[in-house]
Amino acid sequence: MDTENEEKLQQAEKLARQVLQYARNSLFLNLRFMDSAVSRLFPAPCPVNGMGTDTRHLFFDSLSLLRIFAGNNRRVTRMYLHTVLHCVFQHPYVGSVTRLDVWDLACDIAVEQMIRDLALPCLEDPCEGLQSQVLIALQSKVKIMNAEHIYRYFMDQDITDIQCAEMQKAFYMDDHSPWYAPPEGYGKGKGGGGSENYGSHYPDDGQGGGNSDEEDEDGAMSEREARESWDRISRQIQVDLETFSKSRGDHAGNMIQNLKALHRERCDYSDFLRRFSVYGEVMHIDEDTFDYNFYTYGMDLYGDMPLVEPLEYKEMKRVREFVVAIDTSGSVAGETVQKFVQKTYNILKQQESFFSKVNIHIIQCDADIQEDAKITCQEEFDIYIQNMKIHGLGGTDFRPVFSYVDELIKAKEFQNLKGLIYFTDGYGRFPTAPPAYKAAFVFLDEECNSYNVPPWAISLVLEKADIEEEN
Repeated sequence: MDTENEEKLQQAEKLARQVLQYARNSLFLNLRFMDSAVSRLFPAPCPVNGMGTDTRHLFFDSLSLLRIFAGNNRRVTRMYLHTVLHCVFQHPYVGSVTRLDVWDLACDIAVEQMIRDLALPCLEDPCEGLQSQVLIALQSKVKIMNAEHIYRYFMDQDITDIQCAEMQKAFYMDDHSPWYAPPEGYGKGKGGGGSENYGSHYPDDGQGGGNSDEEDEDGAMSEREARESWDRISRQIQVDLETFSKSRGDHAGNMIQNLKALHRERCDYSDFLRRFSVYGEVMHIDEDTFDYNFYTYGMDLYGDMPLVEPLEYKEMKRVREFVVAIDTSGSVAGETVQKFVQKTYNILKQQESFFSKVNIHIIQCDADIQEDAKITCQEEFDIYIQNMKIHGLGGTDFRPVFSYVDELIKAKEFQNLKGLIYFTDGYGRFPTAPPAYKAAFVFLDEECNSYNVPPWAISLVLEKADIEEEN
């Protein structure tokens, strides 16, 4: 009897592999820009709930997969792509999240939205009808439908366990448990490899295939190699969608937007602000230029007379002159603006950030200059923060600020202006010519239109959490 059951299980696994081959071939035919991603995972039979991945293997339960295929063969193709997209967008590499169930839901919603956008017949599934109501509600609240923003929105709304579980019914496609721990039943001697007749090797992507010294015994890559490989794959998909696959890119707007958000360079705002610092002489003992050998020699020789006195000043890099421009158009929330100015102030007031006298202009502007607050010392900054009010809330035009600052320079208001920081959502008209000073545009990621920034300007994207965190 045991032998008969074992033969049935082997036959089921063989059929399940053929089902996965069918799904993979369907994706190859319809999504050529996804070919390297679809080929990347090694199939591994394992008692997961249908299908799952650890970014190296494609885990599948043979019997449940066959039942799903018998009921709807398109569902398996959708499951396959759903699982692969989790890897492309690095969802399994969970960062600092407080609720894994909400993170799982956010990842599934983000992936399902992208699959719906592709509008491929081979991916059609009744689940789309159940998903529509949730997606319509989210799209009016979340500007970029990626996992991070959806998760943040749900956490801000204090989503309950019941609400999360109810929505998960419409978006569930694969088992996420392998993201967090190796699945039970997978390992050496338990069928973990199983690449026979299916994906026996990784395609050569020119970046080092799967034959590294750090591979698992079944041929799959190490976790570090897998993460690097998925990063290369996702970047290549982005390039392909933006160039060679533009026809498909018309139906992959969310995918392109999410890829841009994934690969956008992040920068610490504190370090960023220091780019606008200038050198100045500060009354401060310079321990670096003090030679204790001569000092002690003089004390020994003369009793109480050192040969070298410590320097009473040194060159330090501090902020002296710069401009903070604030977009106060209707598309930029007043509370967010205040938090940004507060964040900037918190950085500047830290030790060795301020000269005793500064010349900082905080300019509020929508389509016209609304306010110019001049700050000359830390006390004035304190007063400004306490009494700050937002003016404007009209349209957006960046040119008036640059013209206004140019006039201030001509009027000798600035002696050595090094930079202007413009906090905005980016929806406005930029100057055509570069200014004589450095200019930077700072965006919030969920309201980011940074792709239209002219080449002469610096672009920085901040997370909402970056602005709200204490310094």
